Amino acid sequence: MPDDDPSHSLDQDHGPLLLGPVLRRVEGDRATIWVETSHPATVEVDAAPAGGSARTFTVHGHHYALVVVSGLPEDAVTPYRVSIDGSVVWPPPDSHSPPSAIRTRPSGAPVRLIFGSCRESSPLSVTRFPPDALDAYAGRLIESINADAPTEWPDLLVLLGDQVYADETPEKIQKWLRRRKRRADAPKKQVVDYHEYTKLYLDSWGDPEIRWLLSTVPSVMIFDDHEIIDDWNTSDRWRAKMADLSWWEQRIQAGLSSYWVYQHLGNIAPSALDDDFVYAAVMRAGGDATGVLDAFGTRADHEPTAYRWSYAIDIDRTRLIVVDNRAARVLERGHRAMLRESEWQWLTERIPGDYDHLLIGSSLPWLLPPAIHHLEAATERIAESPRDWVSKFGEKLRQAVDLEHWAAFTRSFDAFTALLRKVGAGEGGVSPAPATISVLSGDVHHSYAARADLGPSVVSPVHQLTCSPVHNDMPKYIRPAMKFGWNPPAAKLMRALARSVGLPPPPVHWGKTADPYFGNAVGVLLLDGRSAHVMIEGTRPDKTLGKVASLQLS
Repeated sequence: MPDDDPSHSLDQDHGPLLLGPVLRRVEGDRATIWVETSHPATVEVDAAPAGGSARTFTVHGHHYALVVVSGLPEDAVTPYRVSIDGSVVWPPPDSHSPPSAIRTRPSGAPVRLIFGSCRESSPLSVTRFPPDALDAYAGRLIESINADAPTEWPDLLVLLGDQVYADETPEKIQKWLRRRKRRADAPKKQVVDYHEYTKLYLDSWGDPEIRWLLSTVPSVMIFDDHEIIDDWNTSDRWRAKMADLSWWEQRIQAGLSSYWVYQHLGNIAPSALDDDFVYAAVMRAGGDATGVLDAFGTRADHEPTAYRWSYAIDIDRTRLIVVDNRAARVLERGHRAMLRESEWQWLTERIPGDYDHLLIGSSLPWLLPPAIHHLEAATERIAESPRDWVSKFGEKLRQAVDLEHWAAFTRSFDAFTALLRKVGAGEGGVSPAPATISVLSGDVHHSYAARADLGPSVVSPVHQLTCSPVHNDMPKYIRPAMKFGWNPPAAKLMRALARSVGLPPPPVHWGKTADPYFGNAVGVLLLDGRSAHVMIEGTRPDKTLGKVASLQLS
């Protein structure tokens, strides 16, 4: 691996296994395990009686493997070891954590999902935030397994965006950037190229508790804006402004290609790997896939329909559909949409089925505090004005205060609401109606729950469950505004603004069922038969978790 300053901790020798193992998808008797190594190698996973091996591929001097492990026993917890070129490199010999293991689900057992978003960095790099909720969750799980009393073993960790921050780097990364020889036009505190992106993941995923958690709990991920930059793809004007920056083309190329390597590759089910044209091209590249992924990163930005980042998973009788809220947008004024037509069609085709619970993973919340919803909808209408100065004002306001959620894409909000109404009424290929429908989101740096009223025909309870941040913070001066957004007089005032620009009332009413919580938190969703329960657990000063909200959803 290229090293610019061997004396800096980011460039110290981490041995042959730089990052991972990261357990990603578990599907039947197979699982995928991702690793980053220090050199080209053969990586073997021994999960006797199961196992698998893979040769690494290289991107800009960095080396990766995705190992498909086959032959896992049913209803079992199977410890595993990782070897590189025949030498065991995992688990670490001095580890106090339980052995990393792959768990195959007992048939009919309750489904437990952990979800959250916005983890700016490891707590080893940043101390200005409250304790890291994912670290705290990992610590609790380690303790319970070490005590031979695992009261919870998650089926899936769902990370809903901003897993790394390319534009708001921790001080540790900034010091490293100052020491490295960079392009002269690079933003001083932001990463630009692929090598710099790798340091974000090394910082975030190298944290020992997180490294163990990711090695043992299956995970799926989706990006939000900070994997690229704040306000990513907020409008056509925004894209034109970014295109004028000399370093932007390299940033977007590196951001999307590194996201594919570190995050999206593991979202792909073992049975679907051969159908992914990027994976096929990487495998055909004969070891060095730098050119393949550079070209892909550029194409994925220039041609948003060229690749689908969304995906769907069935876990027993729970269906999770994770949608891309960023790269799949239509941004032209007069035609704005959160999801372009091909993406919308893909989503609607994943809805029919026989399941008890429908979960939609959306990095951006569908339901916001009502006053903020009306404000976002109004600013979209202002930004669509044919008068240029009015339109520019609306656009500046949208970007200044991040008014770019579903509410700011009115046609998409209405269509998504209509889709949930249809599903909740037991129509559209889902009969009977699901026991619950939940939209899981992050982004907004506070956690809350809301229930939607979609009319008398809807028999499924429909909820917005937002959990953010995992390790970040919301400035104290903004918090009152977020609380005030749920206030009926505030909602009435902002609705008057929306009405004044010609907007009809939204096609859904909703109210909060859990007050906003502004600390670091993880969400825990338990689905048992047709019953569903969610908890939001926040961190305490002693770095443990405490329940801040608990709701029966069905």
